[in-house]
Amino acid sequence: MKGSIILMLSAAAAKLLGAVFKIPLTNILGGVGMSYFSCAYSLFMPVYALAVTGLSSAAAKMTAESTALGMYRNAAKVRKTALGLFSAVGLCGSLLIFLLAKPFSTYIIGMPEASAAVAMIAPAVFFGCITAVERGCYEGMSNMYPTAFSQLVEGIVKAGAGLLLCGFVASHPRTVLRLFPFVTDIRAAAAAAGILGVTLSTAGAALFFGVMALFRNRVRGGEEHVMSGRAIIRELTATALPVGISSVVTNLTALTDMWTVIGCISHFGYPSAVPEGIAADELPHFIYGSFAGIALTVFNLVPSVTNMLGKGALTCIASARGSGDIQALEQGTLQALLSAAFIAVPAAAGLGVLSPEVLGFLYPRQSDETAVCVNALRHLMAGMVCLCVSFPLFSMLQAVGKASAPLKIMLAGTGIKLAGNLLLIPVMGVDGAALSTTLCYGLILAASLRVYIRASGVRLEFAPFGKVIYAGAMCGGAAFLAAEALRRRSAPYAVILGVSAAVGGAVYIILVLALIGGKKISSKHNG
Repeated sequence: MKGSIILMLSAAAAKLLGAVFKIPLTNILGGVGMSYFSCAYSLFMPVYALAVTGLSSAAAKMTAESTALGMYRNAAKVRKTALGLFSAVGLCGSLLIFLLAKPFSTYIIGMPEASAAVAMIAPAVFFGCITAVERGCYEGMSNMYPTAFSQLVEGIVKAGAGLLLCGFVASHPRTVLRLFPFVTDIRAAAAAAGILGVTLSTAGAALFFGVMALFRNRVRGGEEHVMSGRAIIRELTATALPVGISSVVTNLTALTDMWTVIGCISHFGYPSAVPEGIAADELPHFIYGSFAGIALTVFNLVPSVTNMLGKGALTCIASARGSGDIQALEQGTLQALLSAAFIAVPAAAGLGVLSPEVLGFLYPRQSDETAVCVNALRHLMAGMVCLCVSFPLFSMLQAVGKASAPLKIMLAGTGIKLAGNLLLIPVMGVDGAALSTTLCYGLILAASLRVYIRASGVRLEFAPFGKVIYAGAMCGGAAFLAAEALRRRSAPYAVILGVSAAVGGAVYIILVLALIGGKKISSKHNG
């Protein structure tokens, strides 16, 4: 739990820095500019997920097993082998994105101007692979601080370099167009500059671990057995590949939104009122850029923090499973899932009832874009809770030997997402895309929980989760009443958010303590 808390705090700080980057970026680029930025991410994330996501878990698992048995030389060889193998994988992934930049932008999404942004993000896969291996090796030794500090470095570089570069390009269009005559839309060039900040941030994180390597203390002694390089590669691949493929499927939801939102609106038109001044040929890209750049950005804030619970749960569940301690297994499972729900439920309630104020406060210069996203954000909130709780489950499934289960579950969820988008977007616009996202993650949570319970043999108490949901509903109700009173007085967004959050938060904490009780939770978790 200590490791999870360290990672959650660092993830929260990194996400805050990400918001410092993404929110001004959206205000600079607008809906159409964010569509270029989001399209680059849509191609980047599946390749990045395949190459990177499973690496940390695989390296952490093998390092934890080696150090637990005193096999320190083997742990060092795991790191060296993993760095060599996955640096080559990352290089191939970067090359693939760079080569696909032009055909993907031109023939797949019909936005040739986005090719520069896609090309700019290609090197991030290579640097991400190096960083993922290093983080996994430290996490396997239960040292979460390097991961935490590297996330902060990444966030600082992204916010600083990304905004500086994007702002310069946007404010000096004549200079940019003179230097790069092939650029036809300054918004596309500004989006590419912002994406370059993302690439530089991954390079900064990799450089951080390079500096740390100079001061690493090498542990000597212990078990002398060392696995062969081939055996290490085989085990790393067997662990990382299913997780990576599952993450690719997870990121297919972003590709699904890109293709279906742009395609359905282009073919069927938009069923709701649209802001004035948006050209018909830009409308699909404006709607998609607004949804991906604003609604989905806010949606992903909380899951990116609770995702860190899975890293702490992985070693805990793996150790309990290996020792056959069913009580520790049940306690670790309850702790991880209940902690995720405890954070996600009130956040979803607050974001749902205060969505106009949240978006208006974060994006004051993009009133047209936020108007498109208010109801969509509300439809996303139940799905956000399901996603937050699913992240620890994915790690725990890996710990109990079900690394391939998330892949099958995510494929089924993606099928629901695709069908939902095709059916609902022509009728509801981006609200339909948001609703299908919630249905997708609801199915994923239910299926993951069922598989995990069967594989681990744990017996979960669901009563505490019901109490958290009830407390969250009351939190949302209290926040709504406070907000309504302030809205009638035409209070500023900041005042409405501050007062409503304080009222709702107080109600939530009081109810959680009254219904569950800190002593009862502590006794259950600590045995």
